[in-house]
Amino acid sequence: MPTSFLNVSGAALRLQKELLWFKEVEKIVPPLILRKENNDGKTPRQLFTEEHQLLLKEGERWMRDTANYCMIVATLIATVMFAAAFTVPGGNNDDKGTPIMLGLKGFTVFVVSDAMATFSSIVSIIMYLSIPTSCYTEDDFLVSLPKKLLYGLTTLFASIVGMLVAFATTFFLVYNNHTAWEPKLIAAFGAVPVALFGFLDNKLWWDTVKTTYWSKYLFKERKHRLRLY
Repeated sequence: MPTSFLNVSGAALRLQKELLWFKEVEKIVPPLILRKENNDGKTPRQLFTEEHQLLLKEGERWMRDTANYCMIVATLIATVMFAAAFTVPGGNNDDKGTPIMLGLKGFTVFVVSDAMATFSSIVSIIMYLSIPTSCYTEDDFLVSLPKKLLYGLTTLFASIVGMLVAFATTFFLVYNNHTAWEPKLIAAFGAVPVALFGFLDNKLWWDTVKTTYWSKYLFKERKHRLRLY
């Protein structure tokens, strides 16, 4: 197997690629070979499972740790953004109880970004909660677990973006007097965490996308079954 084929983030994704390669080999060899036993009485599948036990355990530990760390971040975002929905910038009218800045376009941006961050973080939490409860079989590492990780990472990134947009919008609504440059500068700083998160986690997200959805393009469609002579 090419070394570059296994150049991915984490033991779980390495195991997934090993499984993809093994299944592709199964498609091109004669069925007789798949059932044939070696001198120890083991089929190719049994031998593959035995030789990948350590990688399976490492993949399970890596997947659990990644899910736990990301779930903590998603939970904090959900808590903060849920509270922000009831402490809107500018406060509420004493008579009607409606937000004072309700008619402003910036307030609409705040509401949408707050809702986006809240719901995205909740979806992310659900995805990460489902990872530790998996059975962690070889088939789980092939499709189920990488998909959950991918959805969790995507929604977590969306929640971070929504949170920072809501933060920047609040500064514009509360502190902007149309001439001061400080609110604009502080709001611009909100792009730094987004860029940093995207830069640091880009490889993990990209590797998960490639192994989950682009794996069928890793091998040529024109395959020929081997013949025994």
